[in-house]
Amino acid sequence: MEERINNPISGYPMLLLVLAAIGGAVYAGINMLNPIFIPLCAIIGILIAKGFFFVNPNDSKVLVLFGEYKGTVKKNGFFWTNPFYAKQGISLRARNFESEKIKVNDLLGNPILISAILVWRVKNTYKAAFEVDYYESFVKIQADAAVRKLAGSYPYDNFDDEQSDITLRSGMQEVNEAMENELSERLAISGIEVLEARIGYLAYAPEIASAMLKRQQAEAIVAARFKIVEGAVGMVEIALDELSKKQVIDLDEQQKATMVNNLMVVLCSDKEATPVINSGTLHQ
Repeated sequence: MEERINNPISGYPMLLLVLAAIGGAVYAGINMLNPIFIPLCAIIGILIAKGFFFVNPNDSKVLVLFGEYKGTVKKNGFFWTNPFYAKQGISLRARNFESEKIKVNDLLGNPILISAILVWRVKNTYKAAFEVDYYESFVKIQADAAVRKLAGSYPYDNFDDEQSDITLRSGMQEVNEAMENELSERLAISGIEVLEARIGYLAYAPEIASAMLKRQQAEAIVAARFKIVEGAVGMVEIALDELSKKQVIDLDEQQKATMVNNLMVVLCSDKEATPVINSGTLHQ
C-alpha cells in the first residue's frame, strides 16, 4: 500500500458543536430538565472533542482506524475527523545526522576512521510509519552500514594501487555520489528521501597514522626531487647548447662532464652551494 492524502474537515464548525453541547448541559442543569440530557450532552461533547487535531507546517498526521490505514494529513491547520482515529505525528522537515566515527578497512586493508553526514527527510509517511520500526533508528543503522560498505570499496589513497583513479581522499565527489545512491537504495523501504550525503571525517587509524604520514612525506620528497632533477637536466642542456651556439668557449668532453657535474650539484642540492672561484686556468 502507498501513501494517500486525507483531507479532513475544518475544526472550527465542530468547535461550535462542542460549545453548543456544553451550553445544552448547563441549560438542562439550570432548568431541571430530564437528567439523561446532561450526561448525553457531555458524551457528545467529549466524542466531538476527541476528533480535534492540528497540523503544523512541514508536519503530518497518519490516521489509523482500528488497525486500518485511513490516509495522511499533510495540510497544516486546525481539523476535525473521526474521534476513533488514532493519530501519529510524523515530521516532514529536513534533518541532519552525523554518524559516529567508525574504524573500518579500506579496499587495501588499511584501517581507517570514517564518518558520514546525512541530510534526510520523510517523503512517504505510510512506509515510515508501517514498513519499519522506529524509522529514525533505521536511518542511523543503515547510514553506518553504508559507510562501512563504501570504505571497503575504495582505497584511502593510491599509494599501493596506482591504477585506482578514485580514492576516498581524492575522489570526494564520486565517493559522495556513491554514498548518496547507496543510502537512497537502503532507505527507500522506509520512505526516507536522502537530500545529501557526504564524508564528514576521514583519517588513518591511530595505529598506522604515524607510519602513513612518514610515507606521505617520503612520497612528496621523491616527487619534488624528481621535478628538481628533471628541471636541472633541462637547464644544463640549455646551458651547453647556448655555449656551443654562441661559441663562448670550446669545451672538450672532460670539461663538459666537469661542468655538468658542477651544475647538477648546484641545482639539485638541498642547501645553498658555496662557489669556489678559480683564479688560474680551467685545468687547475
